[in-house]
Amino acid sequence: MLTFLGFAMIATFLVLIMLKKMSPIAALVLIPALFCVFAGKGAHLGDYVIDGVGKLAPTAAMLMFAIVYFGVMIDVGLFDPIVKGILRFCKADPMRVVVGTAVLAAIVSLDGDGSTTFMITVSAMYPLYKRLGLSLVVMTGVAATANGVMNTLPWGGPTARAATALKLDAADIFVPMIPALAVGLLSVFVLAYVLGLRERRRVGTLVLPSGDDEEPELVTVGTGTGTGTATGAGTATGAGTATGAGTAAGEGTAVATAAGAGTAVPSAGSGEPASGGDAGEEGFQGLDPQRATLRPRLYWFNAGLTVALLTAMIMELLPIPVLFLLGAALALTVNFPHMPDQKARIAAHADNVLNVAGMVFAAAVFTGVLSGTGMVKHMADWLVGAIPEGMGPHMALVTGLLSLPLTYFMSNDGFYFGVLPVLAEAGAAHGVSPLEIARASLVGQALHMSSPLVPAVYVLVGMAKVEFGDHTRFTVKWAALTCLVVLAAGMVFGII
Repeated sequence: MLTFLGFAMIATFLVLIMLKKMSPIAALVLIPALFCVFAGKGAHLGDYVIDGVGKLAPTAAMLMFAIVYFGVMIDVGLFDPIVKGILRFCKADPMRVVVGTAVLAAIVSLDGDGSTTFMITVSAMYPLYKRLGLSLVVMTGVAATANGVMNTLPWGGPTARAATALKLDAADIFVPMIPALAVGLLSVFVLAYVLGLRERRRVGTLVLPSGDDEEPELVTVGTGTGTGTATGAGTATGAGTATGAGTAAGEGTAVATAAGAGTAVPSAGSGEPASGGDAGEEGFQGLDPQRATLRPRLYWFNAGLTVALLTAMIMELLPIPVLFLLGAALALTVNFPHMPDQKARIAAHADNVLNVAGMVFAAAVFTGVLSGTGMVKHMADWLVGAIPEGMGPHMALVTGLLSLPLTYFMSNDGFYFGVLPVLAEAGAAHGVSPLEIARASLVGQALHMSSPLVPAVYVLVGMAKVEFGDHTRFTVKWAALTCLVVLAAGMVFGII
């Protein structure tokens, strides 16, 4: 009964948010509360929720102060050089923009924290996506999948959990998996390239002003084949024709300029629902080079503080929530010594803080009910028991395949400490090494990072102004494909 209710609760939640019948916060609270009553344990709902909140409170605190910290760093201009470097690489080419997103997310993921990765990636890439009229779900999907592959780093969490659960050395698990994970990361870059080409065909001809004395970049990418039409205009100085018009598929802007053009700024066309809001918003408003919050004289202090903070996180000198709390307080005090300025900065980022913290505490209801009622345990036991006896010698492959749905529908703690030991024991009975089981358990992480039970994903969709349902509908298929690529590579290399 609890097995059926567990699967039904998860399915109901996913269907309602993907169909946009409920907001994620409402669905995370009301659906588990209802199913808790169905399970006959409504009287214990309060205990389950308090227990879930207690477990997720440190995560919520970390996200709150991390958003404030990185928000301040964006305000003072710490990431402006990164954005300029990406702009030079991307050259207003949608394909390069999407590939740049994957590369940036993978590099930043080296710190081992998904929330930090998403905040930096979205902060750098969001203005460019908005200015060019690109689909924001492409950005969130690529970033989440790249981060999921990199999340297998020993300090990222899953590898350490697998090592602890099976009493193995983390290096023995991770190092042999590097070739398979490298193939997985390469597949993400290929995916980004393909999606970028698709965006290039859809958007049309783009012109992006460089923001300095350089000539604007012009990228002719065809007229596309969609049904929508958008027009734009360029201005010309000196010789040559003044303006031209272009046609773009779906959304976005087409701009044609003649030789000798001065500047041409594309106005974003109507975005698809997943693009998160009116595409006509000023894309680069948050990175205005003349904004009053810039602190160029404190650039190296802020850079040093950020490096020290990330280093302390990796070395685990203090709990991450404490590090971000101290970092946010120090960043505010040094960059904005006057109290009204500090209040203004906090107020400027209050929306993101409230949305993400609210989502995390709402998720505490979901996870609390899943764990407290015993649904998670019954679901895991049912799945393990459903494995045919003849699959015993292939338990590593089974573990890899099961890691996709189980790490999506369960927390990493639940999977690695609750399910993985059972799978390892079943494998050992058929001569399968616990190391192979542990390595196979890492396969599903690319999909796990888009799970509704991962707080970091709410940072990603919240900052990108993307509906969680749209992100899920777009990303799940590509993330699952990436997981299967990693699994296949592991088997080909003899790792799994």
